[in-house]
Amino acid sequence: MTTLLAGDIGGTKTLLALYRLETGGRLELLRSERYASAAWADLAPMLLHFLAAGPGNGGQENSPAAACFAVAGPVRQGRARLTNVSWQVEAAALAAATAIAEVELVNDFAVLIYGLPHLAAAQQAPIRPGRAEAEQPLLVLGAGTGLGVAWGVPGPAGLQAVASEAAHGEFAPRSQPEWELRQWLAADLGLERVSIERVVSGTGLGHLARWLLSGSAASAHHPLQEVREAWERGDGAADLPAAVAAAAAAGEPLAMEALEIWLGCYGSVCGDLALAGLSRGGVWLAGGTAAKLLGALRSAPFVEAFLNKGRLREVLEPIPLTAVTDPAVGLFSAACRARMLLAA
Repeated sequence: MTTLLAGDIGGTKTLLALYRLETGGRLELLRSERYASAAWADLAPMLLHFLAAGPGNGGQENSPAAACFAVAGPVRQGRARLTNVSWQVEAAALAAATAIAEVELVNDFAVLIYGLPHLAAAQQAPIRPGRAEAEQPLLVLGAGTGLGVAWGVPGPAGLQAVASEAAHGEFAPRSQPEWELRQWLAADLGLERVSIERVVSGTGLGHLARWLLSGSAASAHHPLQEVREAWERGDGAADLPAAVAAAAAAGEPLAMEALEIWLGCYGSVCGDLALAGLSRGGVWLAGGTAAKLLGALRSAPFVEAFLNKGRLREVLEPIPLTAVTDPAVGLFSAACRARMLLAA
C-alpha cells in the first residue's frame, strides 16, 4: 500500500492526514488529526506520534512514500520558520526523522495551486463561466484575515507554485470614495502607504464599515456600532467583517454600501493580477470569504470590476472565475503535491 503524508502547519494548529494512493492516482483519505502546535517542541515528534497511531508506522519499509507540508510562512531552500511557535522546520531533517524519502515544504497559500486542477465538484463553485486554456498559468487569491496570492506555472513536471507578496502592492483607488477610504485608512492606522491587503481582505471589509460609520451622523445608534467598538478593542469574540456581511444580506444600507465598494476593489485586483500573470488557465478565489460571499462574488460589482480593464477586457473575458469552497483544501492540496513528488 502506497501512502502519502500531508500537513497544514500553522502557529496555532497543525492538521495532519494520511492518504492512500489508489490505482489511477486517486487519493483516498485514511485518517486525519488536529494538533495544538504550541503543545509540541517541534514538528518531528508530532509527525512520529501521528504515524505511530495507525497506517504508515512500523519502520522505513512501511513509511509514507512522500510528504508535503504546507507551512504558514515563507519557505526558502527547504526551510521555514513559523511566527507563532519557535519551530525551525527543515525538509531534510523531517525526512531523516520520519524515514520518508521525499519531503517538501510549501507556503500554505501557494500549496493550493497543486490542488486546484484536482478539485471535485463538491469542493468548488463557479463564479463566472469561461474557457480555461490547458498548459496556461493559474491564479489563486484568498481574502481572509489577509490576502494570499499565488500563481501556478505549467512545466515539464506539472504545475509549479509561485508564492508572492502581491497583496502588499499599493492600493490603487479607482473612484472618489475609494480615494477617501485610502486617505482615511492612512490617517486612522498611521500608515505611510496603504497596501492592497488593507482593503481587499476580510479585515478590509471591517475597515470599510469603520470608515463609513465614522462619516455617519447616526453612527452612535447604528446596529454595527457596538460590534465595531468591540472589534477595535481587540475583542476576539467580535467579528465585524462577518457582521457587515450579515447586515448587507439583510438589506442594511451602510453594510450594503461597504460590501459593494469592497467587491469592486476585490474584483479590480483580481483582474489586475490575472493580467499580470496572463492567467488563462483560470482564476480561483479561496480564503474565508469565498464560500461565505459566493452570491456577492457573482454580482455585477465584482465581475464588472474584474473585466473593466479597457482594451484588455477581451483578454479577461474568456477566463473562468471559480470559488474554492472546501475548508480543508490546504490539506488536500498538500496531498496532491506529495503525489507529484513520487513522479518527479
